[in-house]
Amino acid sequence: MRLENKVVLVTGGYTGIGKAIVLKCLEEGARVCANGLREENAKELLQNHSSESLCVLTRDITKVNFPAELVTMTVEKFGKLDVVVNNAALIKSSNIETTTLDFMRKMLEINTIAPFALIQAALPYLKNEGGCILNIGSINSWSGEPNLLPYSISKGALMTLTRNLGDSLFRDFGVRVNQINPGWVLTENEKLNQKQQGMPADWYTRLPDMFAPANRIIKPEEIAAGALYLISDECGPISGQVLELEQFPMIGRNIPKNLKGL
Repeated sequence: MRLENKVVLVTGGYTGIGKAIVLKCLEEGARVCANGLREENAKELLQNHSSESLCVLTRDITKVNFPAELVTMTVEKFGKLDVVVNNAALIKSSNIETTTLDFMRKMLEINTIAPFALIQAALPYLKNEGGCILNIGSINSWSGEPNLLPYSISKGALMTLTRNLGDSLFRDFGVRVNQINPGWVLTENEKLNQKQQGMPADWYTRLPDMFAPANRIIKPEEIAAGALYLISDECGPISGQVLELEQFPMIGRNIPKNLKGL
């Protein structure tokens, strides 16, 4: 049991990568508080797990004072807090011409400011336990696609937050901060998003090698396996690091001949 006696708080924990992390933590002996937006998903998550090991709180993480409430609930339920996983995120397409200022503010509020607020609220408890923080970013942190401009900006800011706090919080309080930048992950939401954009229902079964050398995209459980290492004690003193989980290199990639010059 790699997380025995640990208490883990996961935002965006009802579906996709967040749910996979919640299930992996429970499997490894942790007690978990999961947050999400849809009560039906919370009920589904609770069906197969004891209230002694799992609690849920369904609410928008951008609401005023909610990060502090979420931390308080976790500590009241389980007595302490060892790990915070900032996974909740808004992913929506827009570019320089279609992005309104209100939408940009909303993207930053969910993807950058809410994680910051949760870290602030959790820090007193994490200091007590020598705990850690894991932020879930994106490979779009480095530059991003033209049609994911606000999302890429918000994840780039999150990556800077990770590196900054990964140094200062570890030096001052022994609290580690790391980040995973997933590539393209086959979540239920991603299946739906692509279908809504006109792709066939089985789009993920016939992807070009350019995007999926393995002839498939990454599973949420594979991201959760990386998360488990970074939040467990076996990670040792590693802090301020960003783990890229993609099936091809982001820099210096060999471009297929038929795409050169495009």
